[in-house]
Amino acid sequence: MKHDPEFDIVVWGATGFTGRLAVEKLATRAQSLGDLRWAIGGRNKAKLEALRAGLGSAAADIPIITGDSHDVASMEALAARTSVVCSTVGPYALYGSELVGACVRAGTHYCDISAEPHWIRKMMDAYEAEAAETGARIVHACGMDSIPSDVGVHYLQQRAEQLYGKPCSRVKMRVTEMQGGFSGGTAASLLHGTEAGRTDPSIGQAMTEPYYLAPEGHRQGPDEPDNMRSTKVEYDEDVQAWTKPFFMGPMNSKIVRRTNALLGYPYGEDFSYNEARVVADGLSGRIKAKAEALGYVAFLSAVASPPTRSLLKKYVLPGSGEGPDQETRESGQWKVVLIGKTDDGTTVRTFVGGEGDPATDSTSRMLVESALCLAQDADKIPVGGGSWTPAAAMGDLLLDRLTTYAGMSFEFGPSSTDAGRS
Repeated sequence: MKHDPEFDIVVWGATGFTGRLAVEKLATRAQSLGDLRWAIGGRNKAKLEALRAGLGSAAADIPIITGDSHDVASMEALAARTSVVCSTVGPYALYGSELVGACVRAGTHYCDISAEPHWIRKMMDAYEAEAAETGARIVHACGMDSIPSDVGVHYLQQRAEQLYGKPCSRVKMRVTEMQGGFSGGTAASLLHGTEAGRTDPSIGQAMTEPYYLAPEGHRQGPDEPDNMRSTKVEYDEDVQAWTKPFFMGPMNSKIVRRTNALLGYPYGEDFSYNEARVVADGLSGRIKAKAEALGYVAFLSAVASPPTRSLLKKYVLPGSGEGPDQETRESGQWKVVLIGKTDDGTTVRTFVGGEGDPATDSTSRMLVESALCLAQDADKIPVGGGSWTPAAAMGDLLLDRLTTYAGMSFEFGPSSTDAGRS
């Protein structure tokens, strides 16, 4: 890691929808931190200046950095000036590669909110070995994809070890509540992945292979391939409700499995993990779950077809820089339950929740705390340079920040065999 860079954190892509939210959150956090040195960056100086002006007089002196995501020299100049780059520029497959490479070469830590496994795999293959040499910690998926899942499983397994002396060999995450919208960046990533997938088979492979993001030599295990177009609904006895496929599940699951492999299998080599969305109980719940699952597959089919994709882009999906309004962001919330089972049949639960729209407001909080963790807790992070997951790199350090500053909660529930313990 280079010595005494000019900044602790640079928020890159600051004028995008989630980028603006991240800047607002960081500006608020910086007021209490006092000595935090940070800057905002992007392509358009006028937009950056307008963003800064909107933060008020306390932010009037925040430096602005301009650059071009496709220009290697520009990205290298950016990476050389800071300890951490916090990137919100998506689709990352289109706008993120040069920046990751620049951070790796400079020994600069990096975090993003990418949910593009094909691109993450590409970055790992290209830069993981060099990052280990330069000390750059590269941490993808630091938003709703996939911190609740990744850090949630980390939390559950630690508590299971403490109480029962063993991890859970099977864990499932069930989404019980998710209220909010999504941004233009999320829509752009979906559209790009769908369009590019027509000519690049690795994109489809990335979504279906359960261990696609695991390290070389560790891409096998008990979990079956993911199916993005599944309409299968199941009754889950543990939550007493019908469930449907969860659209973020294929991404989140790959991150959780990578964490287990990176850390030497603390969850066990036979560890199994899956995610689903809770709908409702009874016959009406089954019908609703099936209808919603069919609706999502129909939406994916519409996105995949050029004529309907064009109509969706024009009339339905948010455009670049757009996202849910303030009321939607502030009233949004999300809750999930992680249910783990040990080999002897003990069942434990962890309840994870967050305030604000999950895809934008809550995600920006998670990203900011990830960047602050990389910047301020660098000497406490137990791993060196390389390509990491949030839980594998930052673990309890990030967990503490999320519960203290990001409006998140992690609560461990009693087991089914010992309800008196918690």
